[in-house]
Amino acid sequence: MSKTSERRMMKAAVVNQFNQQLEIKEVPVPTVEYGEVLVKIKACGVCHTDLHAAHGDWPVKPKLPLIPGHEGVGIVEEIGEGVTSIKVGDRVGIPWLYSACGECEYCLTGRETLCPDQLNAGYSVDGGYAEYCKAPANYIVKIPENLDFAEVSPIFCAGVTTYKALKVADAKAGDWVAIYGIGGLGHVALQYAKAMGYNVVAVDIMEDKLELAKRLGADLTVNGLQVDPVQEIKEKVGGVQAAISVAVTKKAFEQAYGSVKRGGTLVVVGLPNDELPIPIFDTVLNGVTVKGSIVGTRKDLQESIEFAAQGKVRTNIETQPLDKINEVFERMENGKINGRVVLTIDETA
Repeated sequence: MSKTSERRMMKAAVVNQFNQQLEIKEVPVPTVEYGEVLVKIKACGVCHTDLHAAHGDWPVKPKLPLIPGHEGVGIVEEIGEGVTSIKVGDRVGIPWLYSACGECEYCLTGRETLCPDQLNAGYSVDGGYAEYCKAPANYIVKIPENLDFAEVSPIFCAGVTTYKALKVADAKAGDWVAIYGIGGLGHVALQYAKAMGYNVVAVDIMEDKLELAKRLGADLTVNGLQVDPVQEIKEKVGGVQAAISVAVTKKAFEQAYGSVKRGGTLVVVGLPNDELPIPIFDTVLNGVTVKGSIVGTRKDLQESIEFAAQGKVRTNIETQPLDKINEVFERMENGKINGRVVLTIDETA
């Protein structure tokens, strides 16, 4: 049951104002209400979305002050009234889809990530850059015992987001699929694509990321600074059935579109601060489909975690303490992260 004693304090990284460094400070531990659980956070991945939130980049602004983080994982320490599916001691994660209304046409048809009344962890509500985070019991997802907290953390965004993008790409086993951007999302997208039976082209402009792609099983790697990816892909494999663009540059999206063969699909995932020009004539003439894909449902998340539990997907991570978040953000802005940085909040078992 929820504790009613005087409030405890916890350490958290807080966005006080946009475009300012996060402040590491003591804040009250969240109070659990009906249907909620309190999670003692062990680790939380750092996503590019967190950086956008801290800068207030997008049209819909996050709340301020804000504790970012939507890949928080840990152990349930407290449950509120009405919670029956989760118990104290469960290993869980709190994803981007913090909650949805459960009643609209999108929720009722298995498209809860499109719910207009959804709340998002680390954006519209406080997230996992803290020692504790509360969440609705119905929207957290359990973590198998064989998965390390730090390693599974990115699956709660980078993993489920790219897994869902591949699911909606309308490709079949044996098809060629291109992943544009082999970063925090792209390096897991590549592994899901291989596990799903696709031939994979990895495109990036950094040689260290392309080396990582090779180690992860990419069938073809393309350096976008050295050659034209569109020409290279069409010459080598005749174009791809699907291109997944997780990069955050306009150029990458244009190249991803151009590399899709007739009847293929471009899945848009990354969110650059720019417009995406779609050539109408080519889109119609070539029967190209352009889709936006936003994270994934609770079911998608369960499936993406199962791939990790079976050893088919493993995140390439670097751990850093919570106190280093501003340095991590700076490295992220400069493209100096190979894979995913995960903040270790509490490493005790």
